[in-house]
Amino acid sequence: MRAGARLIEKEQQEQRAPVEKPPFTLGQIKKAIPPHCFERSVLKSFSYVLRDLVTAAALLYLALVTIPALPSPLQYAAWPLYWIAQGCVCTGLWVIGHECGHNAFSEYPLLDDIVGLVLHSSLMVPYFSWKYSHRRHHSNIGSLERDEVFVPKKKEALPWYTPYVCNSPVGRLLQIVVQLTLGWPLYLATNVSGRPYPRFACHYDPYGPIYSDRERAQVFVSDAGVVAAWFGLYKLAATFGFWWVVRVYAVPLVIVNAWLVIVTFLQHTHPALPRYDSSEWDWLRGALATMDRDYGALNRVFHNITDTHVVHHLLSTVPHYHAVEATKAIKPILGEYYQFDPTPIAKAMWREARECIYVEPENGRGILWYNKF
Repeated sequence: MRAGARLIEKEQQEQRAPVEKPPFTLGQIKKAIPPHCFERSVLKSFSYVLRDLVTAAALLYLALVTIPALPSPLQYAAWPLYWIAQGCVCTGLWVIGHECGHNAFSEYPLLDDIVGLVLHSSLMVPYFSWKYSHRRHHSNIGSLERDEVFVPKKKEALPWYTPYVCNSPVGRLLQIVVQLTLGWPLYLATNVSGRPYPRFACHYDPYGPIYSDRERAQVFVSDAGVVAAWFGLYKLAATFGFWWVVRVYAVPLVIVNAWLVIVTFLQHTHPALPRYDSSEWDWLRGALATMDRDYGALNRVFHNITDTHVVHHLLSTVPHYHAVEATKAIKPILGEYYQFDPTPIAKAMWREARECIYVEPENGRGILWYNKF
């Protein structure tokens, strides 16, 4: 029995991502990518915005005109289809707003910020606030002390009830449901799963510990954008009714938020991915500690944020419409340092929720691996 357990442990360790300093540099990675992959076209970028907006408008038209004309039993089936489809399309718009925050939309930072502010505000995201915390995530990816999101805990830092939740299928399912429905709003509002700060941290607080003095004015702008979106919803509710807004906007937004949690959680959480403490961390190894996944047809709907996340962390100004080509170009350079998992997404979400509970070091080094109870 012990020999079998040791064999399983050895196989798991052999499947882990390499953690030694890679035999290549960021410059070599960048050189392997065709130069045109770094070109950002205003027309091409806006074509994707237009595609998503037209698709979202078409779905809204179907919801408002076609679904009410269906027999009652069919309406009950049609609304969930609308919610899912609209949630996926709006997730694509969220991804474009995210690219604006990286200046990957165009060569004009002001244009990127205007487009990003409009897109993210319409999805209740404080654009500049999240842009700054997300950039720090990119700067500190893989660092146990300084990364900004999905920061794993050591075993001793977990609440007492964690083993009872994670070891029970019912508890684990409830945890995933809460994570998918409330995780994103709670992260923005209370920094849940984020980096510990000396005091309460909130993405809506211009004077919070997340932001520097030079960033505070733009956090106010972000808050104004979200308030404007709320006011627009209030006017729509006053005109068409509260439940009208819930049906056509709020439920798809919940699905958008769920996809954001799924995508980002699975990009950075996997039994094969390490975390580093300050004694071991460096930026390149941290940037390589991320996972590409396959979402099937949704890869294109989500503008390939799902299956090209490794190259995004290495070179975040590569626009999404060149990211697949750039990923193919860097694979020979990265070799075993490139991480991809084809596991179906639902299965992966369940597995990671079961296997990746806390991190602990091995062999006295500051390299930490996920473990379960």
